[in-house]
Amino acid sequence: MKTSKAIEAINRNGSLLVFPIQNREEPKSLWSELYPKTKMKWEWDDSADSRVAKLWHLREELSRSKRVVYSKWYQGRATFFSREVFTYLTTLLGHTKGLTRESLSVLQMLEEESPLSTKALKKKCRLQGQAMEGTYQKLLKPLWTRGFIVGFGEVDEGAFPSLAIGATSLLFEDLWSEGQKFTSSEAFKRLENLLKTSPLVWKEVQKQLKLLNEIKPPVRKKKWVRGKDLYLD
Repeated sequence: MKTSKAIEAINRNGSLLVFPIQNREEPKSLWSELYPKTKMKWEWDDSADSRVAKLWHLREELSRSKRVVYSKWYQGRATFFSREVFTYLTTLLGHTKGLTRESLSVLQMLEEESPLSTKALKKKCRLQGQAMEGTYQKLLKPLWTRGFIVGFGEVDEGAFPSLAIGATSLLFEDLWSEGQKFTSSEAFKRLENLLKTSPLVWKEVQKQLKLLNEIKPPVRKKKWVRGKDLYLD
């Protein structure tokens, strides 16, 4: 399976899932681009299609190539973006508005050291164990969605390798810095054009942008201090 062909497909479409959702045509996936009109069966036994495993390994290789960007983005699924599309995505969605202190704390950890394996990150966050898995995923979800973090290779941590996660501002510093140069209206127009062949991805971008814009700033409360009304954050 040629890496160059996969990268060309991602750049041509702007964004691709790794695997199709129930073999639907949309959103487009690397599988559908590399193996058109071929249904994918998610099986891992001896009779499984070897191309599924090969694509899974290619996903890891591409994620650390820096020629494309890997994220758990579309409905939390493995998603690739072209560098250009991801740059404008950070312009539109890369804002901390509405993020919880806990999510911001996770981001700060990754901005200090990236990438970190899933195991190492959970340990730093003190979110180890199956009982804390839901909390861990909840904290990371907005960081994935807004482009603050990316997947970057895998780390062998036992029976199965785990995804290495890093701050975009460190691993793709050039893209993050470039994204800050555009206005939201500029990024919106450019993304709309770049994602013409990926309508469901574009629709999801608009959905996330709407949700971000609907977040209201926290109400500042008054407190009486030594005869004065002071606003406290």
